[in-house]
Amino acid sequence: MLELSGGHLPDPDAAYGWYPQPPLGAGHSSVVYDPRPVAAAEARAEVRRRLEGWGLAEQSDTAELLVSELVTNSLIHAASRLRLTLSAAHGVLRCEVSEAGRRPAEVPRAGTLAGTAVGGCGMFLVDALAKRWGCHRDGPGRTLWFELGTCGSDGCGRRQP
Repeated sequence: MLELSGGHLPDPDAAYGWYPQPPLGAGHSSVVYDPRPVAAAEARAEVRRRLEGWGLAEQSDTAELLVSELVTNSLIHAASRLRLTLSAAHGVLRCEVSEAGRRPAEVPRAGTLAGTAVGGCGMFLVDALAKRWGCHRDGPGRTLWFELGTCGSDGCGRRQP
């Protein structure tokens, strides 16, 4: 398990690069789900409950949608237990879904089968709505994550064009 330090930890696979860790003392929650169809609904409910408790209810609709996409992605591609980790600090909400999958997450190109199929749009939503997102190897699996701004100023939540 990673220790929350506020610094950057190297990924075991250099292709994934460095990823930020939230500082100690920030709002933090971690829940493990079994690979069942209700996991996405349970994760959405957890996101709403935590964000309301942290005073971040304004971000809950977007965070719920994107967490649901990452959880569903994990259920389809990894079919393993998964861990939802939420952290909020310094104007950033970070949501992570860790599972046993090894394949990096990708946004399908427009016009490809994955980009036009019924099940291929989740990462398009993550890419469009998150301030930042990524995927890194995490021991035997991977962690998909995204960040939303929480500062309330114009342009804080979404990536700028």
